[in-house]
Amino acid sequence: MTAILTPATLAFREDGTPFSPAYGDVYHSTAGAFAQAEAVFLHGNDLPRRWQSRRIFTVVETGFGMGVNFLATWSAWRDDPARCERLHFVSVEKHPFSRDDLRTALDAVVARASEAPLARELVDAWPMLVPGTHRIEFAGGRVTLTLVFGDALDAFPKMWMRADAIYLDGFAPAKNPELWSPIVFKALARIAGDDATFATWSSSGDVKRALLQNGFEYRKVQGFSGKRAMLVGRFAPRWRVRRHEPPLPLALRERHAVVVGAGLAGCALVERLAARGWRVTLIERNAAPALEASGNPAGVFHPLISRDDSSASRITRASFLYALRRWDALEAAGHAPRRSRAGLLHLATDDESRAVAAALDSFCYPNEFVSAVTREAAEALAGVALGQGWEGGWFYPRGGAIDPASLCRAQCAFAAALPGAQVETRFGVRIGRIARAGGEGSGEWQVFDEAGQLVTQAGAVIFANAHDASRTAALAHAPTRIVRGQLTLVDPSPLANLRVPVIGEGYAIPLAGGVTLAGATYEVDDADHALRAAGHAENLERVAHMLPELAGARGDFTGRVGFRCVTSDRMPMLGPLADEDAARRDAQRLAGAWPLDLPRAPGLFGAYAFGSRGLVWAGLGAELIASQLEGEPWPLERELADQLDPARFLQRALRQRSL
Repeated sequence: MTAILTPATLAFREDGTPFSPAYGDVYHSTAGAFAQAEAVFLHGNDLPRRWQSRRIFTVVETGFGMGVNFLATWSAWRDDPARCERLHFVSVEKHPFSRDDLRTALDAVVARASEAPLARELVDAWPMLVPGTHRIEFAGGRVTLTLVFGDALDAFPKMWMRADAIYLDGFAPAKNPELWSPIVFKALARIAGDDATFATWSSSGDVKRALLQNGFEYRKVQGFSGKRAMLVGRFAPRWRVRRHEPPLPLALRERHAVVVGAGLAGCALVERLAARGWRVTLIERNAAPALEASGNPAGVFHPLISRDDSSASRITRASFLYALRRWDALEAAGHAPRRSRAGLLHLATDDESRAVAAALDSFCYPNEFVSAVTREAAEALAGVALGQGWEGGWFYPRGGAIDPASLCRAQCAFAAALPGAQVETRFGVRIGRIARAGGEGSGEWQVFDEAGQLVTQAGAVIFANAHDASRTAALAHAPTRIVRGQLTLVDPSPLANLRVPVIGEGYAIPLAGGVTLAGATYEVDDADHALRAAGHAENLERVAHMLPELAGARGDFTGRVGFRCVTSDRMPMLGPLADEDAARRDAQRLAGAWPLDLPRAPGLFGAYAFGSRGLVWAGLGAELIASQLEGEPWPLERELADQLDPARFLQRALRQRSL
């Protein structure tokens, strides 16, 4: 179970130095926060020299605190004309400040005007105080902060990246021994790149022993501001200290990817890859994007609350918050998708309400994320009466409804407008198969249409074509099923006064012109495209049970049929595809394999089977795949990414010896 996130308490000593009452230690030296960051961590890791002329450079920090080290690193990167193309900064914080306290703390230390604008940007982008991984972009996406709110002992072993520089920071080992524990050093050794360096102001014996035991070599140098010594060094193991090497970029002749499918998954991939400078070829069998499941008039988006904070809840929470950031960025660039902004109401029966209320009490989520509401409060939010048996529920202030097709168009327009954009769209093309260019071992994939004609070739192919993905990728162990979903449009609607989307047994979404969208049926293995009167009746009955005013709806209802693609575990397929032939040949050795042990088809990825959560999952899924292609830090804990891995069904077959 996820631990409760307890915010930091801001306090100051008499000399104005920020101080932690919980740990009895200061956040930085009295000689100056930024002076300490530059002397200890930047110069101690030989920065900025080491990132110069690099494409990607990743800094890992053990304690974010006030963010001074991040701001100092970002400032040095900004001022360096030979800087790396993309800077990643990854940090963990067990007790993050609230936004207001962070602003107060930074106002007290940002004495130089050069850092002040960066500090304001950090405060403005500060995430909600909910546990998990938060991915935040600055400088047009060239500086990425991956911030994990949680205990370092739990967080660091779950991260997956290749660290180039390590900032060993945090309160003193005597004050906060857990942050300097062997578990953390072992986790750092697992992600350190071959030439990774580290620096720390601490020179305690326990720190030196932990470094040596995990493959780091150190040397003492002059400490900062009168401190006798500090440690700097590098990762140089004399023996093998890890089972798997940290991730590297996919080796390609050209950074060119083919994305198959122009729905929510495919368009999110186009945007995320184009933002990194990739050439992208988008192939869609229809005449335009978002004409299938992504073409519904609207869909709801919201997090998922569970009493045990399940993996699905953690993945959906991270995805929801990431989606909001990307949509805000689209709007700031002038490519706004159509979405509601008044929140989303989730109704609950009395038993459900008690269960969720217990979860909200357990995890102390901030009200800006979710809050429990009484029946009276729910009716005030909805603007209409609730049916009998509904005893309130919970409210997501940042949840709502969005037009999926407008989101797809916004993402493609954003990608096409980027400087130097290389985005090609090929509509009306049905993919038949793929094959290695030049046979096995070649570095590129050829993509053929159903007539056998070559469409294009590239080093990476990403299947985002839902039900057809496993077929066109020739996967035997990636099972999906089709689920028919019929929507009903009520016009005119008795729910014309409905203010926010309401979900529960079904869902009701207020649309322009007083129209209500009600849905949706869930019919497994049903591929019928025709609208059915029984489907409309089912939708209206379920929504009318929640919102009885809809029971008065009459007329010949219109609607739409879409088809969800789902897996047996209801989780999406996101990540590199397995080489099933290689797995069969080596099935005995792989019987106990973990995901990193499985053979992969180089350059083949999947992004499909989103079920009913494509609006929430697609953005973070695209960011995960882009990070895997580029060898960047993953935007999600590895244990969660493993549950999305398209090869998980192959892994199960190997463990059951049923391949």
